Amino acid sequence: MPEPKINLGPAGNCDKDILSSLNRLKNELRLQAQEVEFTFGVKMGNDTAKKAGELRQKLEIELSVHAPYYINLSTEEDSKLKNSFNWIFLSCERSHHMGAKSIVFHPGFYLKKNPEKTFDIILENVKYLKKEIKKRGWDVELAPETTGKLSAFGSLDEIIELAKKAKCGFCVDFAHLYARQHGKIDFAEVLDKLKSFKHIHSHFSSIEFTDKGERRHLGISAGKPSFEELAKELLERDVNITIICESPDTWRDSLEMKKILEDLGYKF
Repeated sequence: MPEPKINLGPAGNCDKDILSSLNRLKNELRLQAQEVEFTFGVKMGNDTAKKAGELRQKLEIELSVHAPYYINLSTEEDSKLKNSFNWIFLSCERSHHMGAKSIVFHPGFYLKKNPEKTFDIILENVKYLKKEIKKRGWDVELAPETTGKLSAFGSLDEIIELAKKAKCGFCVDFAHLYARQHGKIDFAEVLDKLKSFKHIHSHFSSIEFTDKGERRHLGISAGKPSFEELAKELLERDVNITIICESPDTWRDSLEMKKILEDLGYKF
């Protein structure tokens, strides 16, 4: 059976800025990926993005972007929807210059709408965004993410259906699924549902949750969910996956995940 292809890396910089972070990832930490965090706003200019893109290509680091938390594609308020579109467009422009492929974002909330109505609204808006992205010539892919709060749109099945119908990417956050399902996750079942996709963009951490879903991300050592269990399942499969660590200590826990995989026999 073919070997799995696994890229690991942190959410956010592991050094003072994006350029020094990329160098440290490659030369010291020996990690393969990074997610650039625009979660509280797109605070990077195009000039910096272009420099990061040139360095990323030279170092062969895989980049992705997490767009701002403020996005809500299920809102029916014109001003909020316009702002959501603008945050995504800014993220896409910077990502294009960096050579970052996946644009991760939280799609929206159910609010007073039923899940089916919410799905239809988000699908329509993702299709619109895709047309605009193509028109503007940006080589990026929207990646709606599975979410950890029960009030938020983003179960695994919803995200898979959205990716198929909108012909977009996706991001599977294993911790969010664990919290959304009240401390239960079957990694084999999740990966089986994703086997038709050529590449899986994903997030991992441990997580604390309540009856309403996620509360806060925790370090890998908390073991809930267990990265070792996921690692064992991945090594049984021919899978191409990027795993971005979203624990409170992203680069150190990325190294811990790398060690777990290497101890199980995987060679980076």
